[in-house]
Amino acid sequence: MNFLKAEWRKLAIINYEINPEILLPYLPQGTELDFYQGKCYISLVGFMFLNTRLLGLSIPFHRNFEEVNLRFYVKKKENDVWKRGVVFIKEIVPKPALSIVANSIYKESYQTMPMKNRIHRQEDELLIRYSWKDKSWHSIEIRAEHKQLPMVPESEFEFITEHYFGFTKQKNKTSEYEVVHPQWNHYKVKDYHIEIDFEKVYGKDFESLNHQVPLSAMLAEGSEIEVKTKKYIG
Repeated sequence: MNFLKAEWRKLAIINYEINPEILLPYLPQGTELDFYQGKCYISLVGFMFLNTRLLGLSIPFHRNFEEVNLRFYVKKKENDVWKRGVVFIKEIVPKPALSIVANSIYKESYQTMPMKNRIHRQEDELLIRYSWKDKSWHSIEIRAEHKQLPMVPESEFEFITEHYFGFTKQKNKTSEYEVVHPQWNHYKVKDYHIEIDFEKVYGKDFESLNHQVPLSAMLAEGSEIEVKTKKYIG
């Protein structure tokens, strides 16, 4: 059953390497960390939620909005097949109703903050900027060539975007939901700029990211997506 249908578009993705031990307290029961070429990744992701429909219904004033999240990558073995997914540290959205629904139904860590975006298209260049505010403004900005490129098998981009499940740690169990979408195209990133205090937004465990140079920056086009109804494991 589909819980939500929408489009995720213009995903600005900033990837960092992180000490796996930092993530262990956040690891849902029944999952294990997923690595790419021996590195443990954590990603800051900003994107547009468009044409959102909840249980088939379009909610006025809640169809189109920004989201920024911090996430890491896990996998879970089921019937000798690996399910690859993500765990969210925090998901920031601009409207309280979005946080209330997500936190109550999916037990995710959503938080409401003022947000804004800038998506500027020129003939040969894209400028994508997502901003959010607690006591001060934070932002992700990416400049990229305005030409979509296909996914390369076994690439870093494939690893980051080909995780099709969400896992959420709860008291004595784990919830799991599937996100369905086709493979995404991407744009060649020319430059990026980040203004963020990770400790203020995400807590002391992630303060070290303030002092790191990202491993990579990506811009995915995205697509229509479907979020399936959750189930419990463990």
